[in-house]
Amino acid sequence: MRRRLARILALGLVLAVMALAVPVVAQDRFIVVASTTSTEQSGLFGHILPLFKAKTGIEVRVVALGTGQALDIGRRGDADVVFVHDRPAEEKFIAEGFGVKRLPVMYNDFVIVGPTADPAGLRGLRDTVEAFKRLAARQPVVISRGDRSGTHTAELRFWREAGIDIAAARGPWYRDVGQGMGPALNTAAAAEGYVLADRGTWLSFRNRQTLEILVEGDRRLFNQYGVILVDPRKHPQVKRELAQAFIDWLLGAEGQAAIADYRIGGEQLFFPNASDPGA
Repeated sequence: MRRRLARILALGLVLAVMALAVPVVAQDRFIVVASTTSTEQSGLFGHILPLFKAKTGIEVRVVALGTGQALDIGRRGDADVVFVHDRPAEEKFIAEGFGVKRLPVMYNDFVIVGPTADPAGLRGLRDTVEAFKRLAARQPVVISRGDRSGTHTAELRFWREAGIDIAAARGPWYRDVGQGMGPALNTAAAAEGYVLADRGTWLSFRNRQTLEILVEGDRRLFNQYGVILVDPRKHPQVKRELAQAFIDWLLGAEGQAAIADYRIGGEQLFFPNASDPGA
């Protein structure tokens, strides 16, 4: 009787351990992707990630921040993949040894959005540098993300190209919100101000009020996205196989088609270009 009771207890212990182990294995089937607010707030991830999970069973948990902050998360090893849009910063991340390789995924473009009244006189311009010169000269309300994002980095580059030291020229007219694209657009809408936005987030933005696109089409407004596997040699906790499966899917036929299929009001938000090695 004692032996039988011991066997039953041992079997119970084994079953209990197995029951605890199964959820742990299931929970490990996820990766963390540090990405930009534009990929999240545009709705792109809401469209493509369920397709990836249905295909592979891998869950993707997104941390959406500005590109600079997303890369910092990768530097700390708190993400498996970074998916961002600031090529010089991405290449620096690789050079520092934090990423395996930068690969192009897709592109869209930036637009300058402002109020219908357009006090700075930007409507119809296709020259971004001229637009920034007019903003500095006429000083309407200008909203800056101020968050080290790819969009913020592009904005600062346009000020420099216009010959303007925005740190010295800024005044009450220039408002630094330190937040993502959605909050920056909300602030611009409330203040009837101007803001540089990525087209994807703009198309998904509903609180437009008097805002409209005033400047678009300049080649300078091109906005390329890249994906990088965080280097497991630097951070051994990186889930290399699962992360690589996500990158391979994203750059493969299914992922690229899923990106191209994402539309709002019939308009395509992002254009896949993984096949262009120079992008």
